Amino acid sequence: MGETPNEAISLVLGADLLRESDACARTLHLSRAAYVRRALEKANAEVNRDARRVRMYRASLRVRDESTRFTQELES
Repeated sequence: MGETPNEAISLVLGADLLRESDACARTLHLSRAAYVRRALEKANAEVNRDARRVRMYRASLRVRDESTRFTQELES
C-alpha cells in the first residue's frame, strides 16, 4: 500500500508560541512545517502511549479480580 497524500491545514498560533517554535525549528535545522509535523507526531505518540497504559492497567485489574475469584472458589 502507498502512503496517503499529505493534506494542508491552517494553524493559528500565538506570537510567543510561533516565535519559540521558529527558534526551535532553526536550532534543529528544520522548516517550520517539518517542526510542527515532528511535534504532532510526538504528541500523538504520547497520547497513544498513555491510552495504552490505561488499557493495560484496566486489563490488569480485570485479571487480578478474576484471579481473586478463582482463588476464592478453590478455597471454598
